[in-house]
Amino acid sequence: MESRITTGGAHHLKLTVTDVERSRDFYTGVLGFDVVGNHGSTVLMSDGSIMIGLAPAPDPERAIQGDAFDENRVGLDHLSFSLSSRDDLDRAARLFGERGMMCSEIVDLGPGFGIYVLMFRDPDNIQLELTAPYG
Repeated sequence: MESRITTGGAHHLKLTVTDVERSRDFYTGVLGFDVVGNHGSTVLMSDGSIMIGLAPAPDPERAIQGDAFDENRVGLDHLSFSLSSRDDLDRAARLFGERGMMCSEIVDLGPGFGIYVLMFRDPDNIQLELTAPYG
């Protein structure tokens, strides 16, 4: 009998957001996700490799008014998406600039990781990254 579970890639994740329409517009308009359906109050989107659900707080009475994401709380720290090349990261940085969006400089994580990273935030302050491999 196997002593552990062998998983594949991530199938989906669900983000609690303060404004589903605003977040949908961000993920579709900036990151190229397509809306693929709804499940109750959750908008389901996919980029062809991962599905993301966007939903309001599951218990509105417990929702914190004016809340924003904080990676110092228990749970998600950030979400990273892969791009094919450093050139794609450069194009993304230019697009963010054209849209007036703040982002980091492109960071080289060194040969131990073999990737470049560009960090930015969604409308609820969730830290997102775009990564590209060396080469």
